Amino acid sequence: MRLGFLGTGVIAAAMIRGLAGQGHRILVSPRNARIAAELAAEIPGVIIAPNERVVADSEVVFLCLLARDADEVLPGLPFRAGQSVISVMVDAPLGRLRALCAPATDIVITIPLPPIADGGCPLPVFPASPALEALYGARNPILPQPSEAALSAHLGVSSLCSPILDQLLAAVDWLGAWTGDPAAAETYVAAMIRAYLPECARGGELAAALDSLATEGGLNATLRAAMAPAKDSLRHGLDGFRGRLGLPPAKAEPA
Repeated sequence: MRLGFLGTGVIAAAMIRGLAGQGHRILVSPRNARIAAELAAEIPGVIIAPNERVVADSEVVFLCLLARDADEVLPGLPFRAGQSVISVMVDAPLGRLRALCAPATDIVITIPLPPIADGGCPLPVFPASPALEALYGARNPILPQPSEAALSAHLGVSSLCSPILDQLLAAVDWLGAWTGDPAAAETYVAAMIRAYLPECARGGELAAALDSLATEGGLNATLRAAMAPAKDSLRHGLDGFRGRLGLPPAKAEPA
């Protein structure tokens, strides 16, 4: 396919690397000249081109800009009817994208993460996108969402990666202080957690993994009880995104 990427940051680079070797011709904008040059040198079929050509010569255009730059970059570009547009921009709702990318109407939003470069990255999307499925579905689970709000909620939950990794690093520091080998401590913690995570969790597999670690009086159950207040902090933090993500306010607790 003829693909175009407007914006060449970390996510765009990961998405392009996830398409390497599949025979696509990929036009990338020089917005980040260093990353664009690296991709063109590394991946056959990647060509650096100005924004106008990226849009004009592509069947599918990926919007990988910062939302604050969209009003400056997108107006006047030669989008056309029948062209697929896939946005990965945070804080850029569909209504705004439809105005900026007219007359294109096949516009969707998805939430890729850096692991898309290697496959196995979940891709929630709204509306459903045959183009996204065709390009990434063989190596990544595509998760069509029933509404833009449901998609936005996934964006909020994607922020979970940082605090979870922060907790794991705290455990690594604790273990490394006892063993004197921080590198081995990191290997142990990462492998231990990975061993309990289903490769593609469905229908209660996470709960089943948790139940397997619920022996009364055991170390896992004891630490879980000690950290129980952190769940309220997590919910509070996620609810704090409601305004930014366009989600309705939380329902008031009954009196």
